[in-house]
Amino acid sequence: MQNIFVSSEVGTLRRLIIHSPDSGLGKVVPSKAQDWLFEDIVHLQTMRRDEYDYYLKILLYFLDKEKVQGKLKEIDADTSRDFYKPEKEKYFKSDKVIEFESLLADILHMPEVRTELTAAVCAIEECSFQFQKELAKLSVIDLAKVLITGTMPSNKMLFPPIPNLIFTRDIGIVVNDHLLLNKPAKYARTRESLLAKYIFFNHPVFANLRGKIIEITEDENHFLLAEEEQEGRLNTLEGGDVMMVAPNHLLIGVSERTTVEAARQAIDLLFAKKVVSKITIIKIPQKRDYMHIDTIFTQIKCNVWVLLGSLGRVQEEAEKQQTWEQLGQKPGYETLIIKQFINKPDGVKIKDFANLEDLLGSVTRDDLNCYDEIKFIYSGNNQFPYGAREQWTDSCNLLALKAGVAIGYDRNDHTAQAFRNAGFKTINAIELLEKFESNELSPETLRDTIIMLPSAELSRARGGSHCMSLPILRDNAI
Repeated sequence: MQNIFVSSEVGTLRRLIIHSPDSGLGKVVPSKAQDWLFEDIVHLQTMRRDEYDYYLKILLYFLDKEKVQGKLKEIDADTSRDFYKPEKEKYFKSDKVIEFESLLADILHMPEVRTELTAAVCAIEECSFQFQKELAKLSVIDLAKVLITGTMPSNKMLFPPIPNLIFTRDIGIVVNDHLLLNKPAKYARTRESLLAKYIFFNHPVFANLRGKIIEITEDENHFLLAEEEQEGRLNTLEGGDVMMVAPNHLLIGVSERTTVEAARQAIDLLFAKKVVSKITIIKIPQKRDYMHIDTIFTQIKCNVWVLLGSLGRVQEEAEKQQTWEQLGQKPGYETLIIKQFINKPDGVKIKDFANLEDLLGSVTRDDLNCYDEIKFIYSGNNQFPYGAREQWTDSCNLLALKAGVAIGYDRNDHTAQAFRNAGFKTINAIELLEKFESNELSPETLRDTIIMLPSAELSRARGGSHCMSLPILRDNAI
């Protein structure tokens, strides 16, 4: 039985990897926030208890119901939150909603892996030999926490936290029965990439991936370049720029975080292994506003997409006009380029798309064989200035739990209205859980619904529910 397989963005979700906000997020200080890829510092307890915990309970209700059904009052009454902590007896421990920290602890039980991984982390963090010896004395649970948070049980910091690990999407992407590993653009994410690599190559859960893990590397010419040239020509790729939209079709964004060199290498490797037959490259403006392609569009069901109108065919008139910011940009900075590469017996063919709507419409019709009316839901209901404002707080970054049912953020009011205008229901996550507990609603019967997650602190971390998930098993899209 396959336990790792993803062939779409909207097939019913069966298994995913998440990482709950850890203490490292509470150690982000203003002077280091941007170095660690945060726009602001967040309030950890609010993010956990009032926001992410609801995300986790929603996931469990859809993927592993027995862990939570009829137990929410007891779970919420426990002020220590032991249900969410992998080291506690009351931890939910699901093999469907899988905590990254638990996977890490599992492989640290393997002596050889523990030695290698600890040495590798100490090398990239430039730890002293004495610190490395201190780590060797820790229990598996404590070591897993230190490798993620950088902080010893004594509260002494050995190295920086990796607060972006909450966004597990970026560590890799399952492409049918293969895994494409990321190669992060920013040093702040190097350690999480290393931890993920050891997990995927060593954990029994991923035994089916043996020989099917694809890594992006630098070519030999790169090492001969001068240092200043090397920095500008790295092969970097992050999971938020990769979408498995159909069994034959992968999307790769070229963005602030993913380079064209890495995209080209991914095409060569995936085509050589015949993993997919079609790969579309989407070059988006290299702006912090956008970051990855999943910050400007995601798929809700086969014929429904949510996207930023200013990068699509339809634009709100006020957003078409030049602004002072645009006047100061270099030519081509705002360019959107879409090129599709199709692997055919007589060679690779290339096709251009003028805009996102044309591409996404083609995915719906040509790849998913869906001929229902195609609906585009626009960020901020395509009203100036709400399109840009709500895109910044992840109005386009939704995780589909099954076709037509997705998780978004409650603060994006105009986008929620756009969904309602298109025939969707919207419901607050807290209310939905209450209705699940009372049997007024059930995950199995829910249709065309956007679940609105509390998001004041989560949105400040610059990632939505799509970012906070790494699907490893989905049903085929229907």
